Amino acid sequence: MSKLEIPEVKPQLGKLTMKESYSKTKVFPVRIRGYIDLLRPFTLLAPIIVSMSIMVASLVYNNQTAPPDWWATIAYAGLTLAFANGASNALNQATDVEADKISKPYRPIPRGIVSSEEAQSIAYILYLFALLRSITINIWFGLFVFLIMLFTVTYSLPPRMKQFIFINQIWIAIPRGLLGILAAWSVFGDPFQKEPLIIGTIATLFLVGGMATKDVVDKKADKLTGTSTLINTYGSKKTAMICFPFMFFPFLSVPLLINGGLLDMYFWPLTLLMIPSFFVFYLLMRESESKTLENVHAWSIMYVEYIFFALGFPLMIIIARLFF
Repeated sequence: MSKLEIPEVKPQLGKLTMKESYSKTKVFPVRIRGYIDLLRPFTLLAPIIVSMSIMVASLVYNNQTAPPDWWATIAYAGLTLAFANGASNALNQATDVEADKISKPYRPIPRGIVSSEEAQSIAYILYLFALLRSITINIWFGLFVFLIMLFTVTYSLPPRMKQFIFINQIWIAIPRGLLGILAAWSVFGDPFQKEPLIIGTIATLFLVGGMATKDVVDKKADKLTGTSTLINTYGSKKTAMICFPFMFFPFLSVPLLINGGLLDMYFWPLTLLMIPSFFVFYLLMRESESKTLENVHAWSIMYVEYIFFALGFPLMIIIARLFF
């Protein structure tokens, strides 16, 4: 007599990624999960990690006596930048509904979980919340957060810089690169020291090229809705060729900056980040799409590379201060 075969039942952990169905939502009510997805939590990792790392670098580099609550200040400022980033994510989805219906129908607005008006309201509330928090830290931090907000708002709303080819990549790169790094450095130091300015410029140039990776999955939708990107204008291979110098040469310039006395010797390991730039270049040409994340694999590698850059910068400073 054969044993009765019982089919294996896999445990259901709930909706873990944006692409999964809202029917799998278990931890939160569907509507609350929709609000969370508006903020795109995975993309908030970069501003949190980057900003907190830069703040530590600023504190150590300037040889400041750490205040008793330095960790609370870093967490407070880092979350403030994350709120600003979450607001821009919500506003972008609120203004990109027609495109998302084509390329990202799993998002909460196309699925009818959240309305476009609700998304805009959430964005404005978070923007105001982030701005009010920022000015309680110091005036420079508040100014940089305001500038970051200005760039992200005008990216999605008129003059809607998102629709202009190549300018759209620059418009994202400046707040996420230079302005974000200067804001973080200003928490404990002078934002106009040469180190944050140079590192912020390197980050911006890298992101100018790297941000092309986010447009791959939207190339058809963007074209139909009047947004011009390098991908939907020149194709993936030519776009990769255009963007590669921005992802490669900023890191290659580090030894030249050291030789010119603009950066200290201990920053040379940052040059090694030009290696993963080759992988981003290769994957961008292939348009290899992820089954779980919203964007292609090239975007994921680019994203992780930027996080390592942000971690490497303070790590080099801390090692130098402790051992040299």
